Parts: sequence; C-alpha cells; structure tokens
Amino acid sequence: MQKNKNIRLTDIARLANVSVGTVDRVIHNRGRVSEENIRRVKEIMEQVGYKPNLIARSLAVKKPCYLVALIPDFRPGDYWSAMEYGIRRAEEEWESYGVKVSVLTFDQYSKVSFEQAVSRLQEMTETVDGVIVGTLFKEAVIQLSEHLDAREIPYVYVDSDIEEQGRLAYYGTDSVAGGEIGARMLLASMAFQGDILVAHIQHDKGSMSTQGQKRYSGFLQYLKQQGYEVNLVEVDLWIGDEAHNEQVLDEAFRNHPGIRGAVTFNSSCYILGDYLEKRQKHEIRLVGYDLIDPNVRLLNEGYVQALIAQRPELQGYNGVKALSRLLLFDEKPQVVNLLPIDILLKENYQFYNKVSNLLLI
Repeated sequence: MQKNKNIRLTDIARLANVSVGTVDRVIHNRGRVSEENIRRVKEIMEQVGYKPNLIARSLAVKKPCYLVALIPDFRPGDYWSAMEYGIRRAEEEWESYGVKVSVLTFDQYSKVSFEQAVSRLQEMTETVDGVIVGTLFKEAVIQLSEHLDAREIPYVYVDSDIEEQGRLAYYGTDSVAGGEIGARMLLASMAFQGDILVAHIQHDKGSMSTQGQKRYSGFLQYLKQQGYEVNLVEVDLWIGDEAHNEQVLDEAFRNHPGIRGAVTFNSSCYILGDYLEKRQKHEIRLVGYDLIDPNVRLLNEGYVQALIAQRPELQGYNGVKALSRLLLFDEKPQVVNLLPIDILLKENYQFYNKVSNLLLI
C-alpha cells in the first residue's frame, strides 16, 4: 500500500473497516478496543505510514468525553434524583478534563418507554464515548449492551447487575441480599406471625424490574431458609390507578384476614403505605425500599417499619468516575463493586443523606 502523508483518520477507519472513534481510541490509548481491531488499525497505520502528532497526542486528554446516563425520569426527592445528584457531582469534578454527561430518561415502569429511550441513544452512538445504564428491563438492557459491545463503547451498570454481560463495571448492591434483608426485617417486625401481602407495583403487566425480580428471589430464599411456612398473598398494583389499587387491596384483606405483614420491591412503597394510612391499618407491618420523600413521611407516621436503601448517589458518582478514568487514562476498575445495604428506621433515617454518602468515597 502506498504511503501518504495526507492520510486522515477517516481513511484509516475505512481501510481497517472500523469506526473513526475506534481509530481515535487506538491512537490515544483510550477506552476499550478489541485486540483484533487494535491489530488491524495499527497494521493500516504502518502500511500508510501514519504518524500521530505527538503534541496533539499529549493534549488528547483534553478532548471532550461525552457520556450518557440512561436512567428513569425523576422528581426532586426521588431515588433517581439522588442518582442524578451523584452523576452531576462527578461531572463537576471531571469537567476540567472535558467530561460532559447528558441524562436520557424514561418511565421506570414502562418497558416501551425504555425501548424508546434506547432508540434515541442508539441514534447518538457516533458521538457517545461511554454510557451509564439503569438496568430496569433485563432483556432490553441486554440488547442495548450488545449494541454497545459491537461499537466498542464502554458502559457501566447501576441499580442492579446483569452478570453475563460485558459491562465495564457494576456499582450497586447485591439485589438478592437486599431481598433477604427485607424478609428478615419484615418477619422480625411481625414477630414471625401472620400472612404476608406481596405488592408488585408497576405500570405495565409483567414489567417487574431486574432489581425487583432479584429482590423477590432473595425474599423467597430467606423465607425458605427460615422454614417459615407463610401464605403469600400477591397483588398487582398500578401506578396512577388509585381506584384499582383500593379495590384489589380491599379484596385481599377481606379474603385473607390473617395478613400481618406487607412488602414491595421498588421505591413505590408509598402506594401501599398510603392505602394503609387511609384505611387506618396500623397493625400491618410494611417494609419497602429506598429513601424517597413519600416513603419517609410514611416511615415517620408509622405505616412503614423499615426502608432498605442502597446509596444511589454513590452509584451515579462512581459510574461517571469509572468511565472517565477508562477513557482518559485507560484505567480499568474492578468489575463488580458492591455498595452497603442500609436499613433505615424512623430513629436513624435523618442521618442518611447525599453529602455523607459521597464523603465515603
């Protein structure tokens, strides 16, 4: 092949049959590139006599790194609002290196909404250097992961892990253990007496999140380990449909007067808690997940006995940090990074906040 001093990155990409972004990552030793693509790019560079500008290379660390965080939409005080807080804190710390983060949101209870957000993300692929993924819908997340793998774009999972995928890292809790802890707290508050209401709260039927599925698995696992023979009364509650929820719950408590405990497996614990408050069911012991404002109010009022929390601020913060260090300095993190699982009660939740969590980094 004839050598040409005017060769461009686009020419190398075309000859090596890879993207321009892959050529850039090989030249500047940034990000994750397969051994085969590294070999092909370097082989073409040698054939055409391409010599990277050493001064430009020394300044490459200043090249902007565009990250996208794919997380559910949120309001102030929500679980995902705390995640976004951590993401923005990390972005501020890395902005001098050119790191910029766009937040792309979806309805956490709608698989269709998630798929639409993924389509928007895929349209941005050519300009994206790394992705943080809230793994709520397993099959759709796997498809997205395969898309990112094919384009050699690194990604980090938060909220819940999907172990068999090629993620750069996972930051979050052991979801199964979180379910076991929820079961332990609930049984203790019930004094190991009575039946349990299991509320699956969602928008779309069958759209239980990856996190929720694993927590439910851990919950059942703990009951089995304890040999606790209990009648589980399972109900589906719909976000935004109070009339349906009241009808379903009235029927459940009428048909199963032995219910003494209740559990939900996502941050929407308040939907069941609001019903218990409205019906003045003080005797029902409810355990839920995540320290969001509506759940905190019910914790204070005594309609929620415990909340299991998982430091979403740290998840978002560490996700941005891991991708930035990989892209800028080729530093790879440990793949699985488990965060503490916190048990919050009326007496201690006020000591748990974003700032103190980030100071633990």
